Amino acid sequence: MSTNKSKQPTQRALIKRANPKVPPIVIKPEVTRLEGFHIPYPFLWLALAAAVIYLPTFSFGFTDLDDSIFIRDFRVYNENLHNLVTSFTRGVFNATKDSYYRPLFLDSMLLNYQYSGQSETGYHVVNVLFHIAAVLLLYKLFTKLRVKDLHAFLLCLVFAIHPVLSEAVAWIPGRNDTLLAIFTLSFFITSINYADTGKTKWLVLSMFFLILSFFTKETAVFDPPIAFILLVFVLKGNWRDQRNLRQYGLWAGSFALWFITRSMATLQPIPVTTGQMLRDFIHRLPVIIQYIGKIFIPVNLSVFPIIEDTVYYYGVAAIALLAMIIYLNRQRDWRVIGSGFAIFLLFLLPVLLIPKSLNEQTFEHRLYLPMIGILLVLTQTILLRNKLADKQLFFSWLVVAGILAGINYSHQKNFANPVVFWTQAVETSPHSAYANMMLGARENDLQRSYSLFRRAYQLNPKEKYLNFYYGVMLQKEDSVLASEPYLLAEKNSSNYYECDFYLARVAMERKDPSGAINYLATFLKRDPGNKIANNNLLLLYLDTKQPDKAITQAKHMQVMGLDVPKQVMQALGL
Repeated sequence: MSTNKSKQPTQRALIKRANPKVPPIVIKPEVTRLEGFHIPYPFLWLALAAAVIYLPTFSFGFTDLDDSIFIRDFRVYNENLHNLVTSFTRGVFNATKDSYYRPLFLDSMLLNYQYSGQSETGYHVVNVLFHIAAVLLLYKLFTKLRVKDLHAFLLCLVFAIHPVLSEAVAWIPGRNDTLLAIFTLSFFITSINYADTGKTKWLVLSMFFLILSFFTKETAVFDPPIAFILLVFVLKGNWRDQRNLRQYGLWAGSFALWFITRSMATLQPIPVTTGQMLRDFIHRLPVIIQYIGKIFIPVNLSVFPIIEDTVYYYGVAAIALLAMIIYLNRQRDWRVIGSGFAIFLLFLLPVLLIPKSLNEQTFEHRLYLPMIGILLVLTQTILLRNKLADKQLFFSWLVVAGILAGINYSHQKNFANPVVFWTQAVETSPHSAYANMMLGARENDLQRSYSLFRRAYQLNPKEKYLNFYYGVMLQKEDSVLASEPYLLAEKNSSNYYECDFYLARVAMERKDPSGAINYLATFLKRDPGNKIANNNLLLLYLDTKQPDKAITQAKHMQVMGLDVPKQVMQALGL
């Protein structure tokens, strides 16, 4: 039988006999990757795009909106590595009188301080690195969600350079949202990996990243519901699958760990009733329209936006545009569209729940995670699902990316320094008492400064720091005694420590050296390295005939690396 088989002609032999001029048919192996337009090294190009667009921020300074607090005012806190643990037991701005709980943000600033000190450049570099990491993780997530590689690249390119997100990168404290995105996206990716493979290492990693997310920002409480949406609705998994059930249990355990730890921290409850929170929530609902407008038509951006000064017509136009591009795609997947909108709204919900008494700003950096939901929706629109060839689609989106990059480059300059920052804040949010006050405190023209302060008082006479800055301005005009009631009012309301420095001058004007000593000693507890305050305290000890305290103060200044006049050292016998 084997002999007969060997004599049977092969397929190739039959073809040759039929037509000896026709070359033999060669069956090629199956191609594992679709032929067509392909972007090599997508991670490299995305990282490069994010780095190039934000390269100018390396030369930026402070804006004097929180950044100077966490770097300059927290100098003593940042110098002590033991505070890496302390951060989990306190509020972010104040150890006991604060409602915000951001331990990993504090730790990121503390670690950054170890090699950057008070130089702003190092903090800006880290901010850009965080953003690059978030962009690359988003690309990885989209590919996990079965988004076409080219589409994932284009969406992440937009995310990398979109001007509405520039606040999260160009403003140093904006890193809290990029840091949260890194942990959140890592949590989503590892959760999907575990659902796909069942490997324990992915389950452990997903729990680890979720815990890190919780300790970064309260927004992370919506990470588990969104992970459920991705696993069940986008990837169409079975919500009762054993692997998913195990994940639900660990999500609950991670939340309990965070909640218990947070409950033990020295935080102050938010001073607002349920009724007021509901009224504030309803008042903030229109911000959804404003935010959508800034995503699709980013021409009315602000470094310090408030809802009253942000227009709605861009948002209305953007919603109409979004509805149209969804409608024009006849092969849309409503599960993905619904999931995208759900992600957008869930990540945005904390913004809507913030009481107005605590924070009335509608900062754009808060769109960092919500925007991911909108990008997911775009995968089901005519913008990506059309008859254009991949190469044509790529270059079309590249034009849009170029426009967005130009807007970003122009807008990010508003974060370069305090004067530029607060000037743009007043221009775009003229009804903000805080913005008018902060610009007034930095305005060299006294008449202009007076005008801004009067405007701030008209808008909100109880604005935090307003009395302090007004008192400082009076002292600059040599109206020292007239500044006292304003400084005392600020000290009683906010206990802002810098009030003590200027109240010491008031005490000196009143010929009260003991009072001046007390104020300076109190001030130096918060800012022990202040050269002027240390020197003034030393001179006061000498003037009041307290040599022992003067010697102690002089030695303390030497330990701090501060210069002590030679004549003073000689007078003290040192």
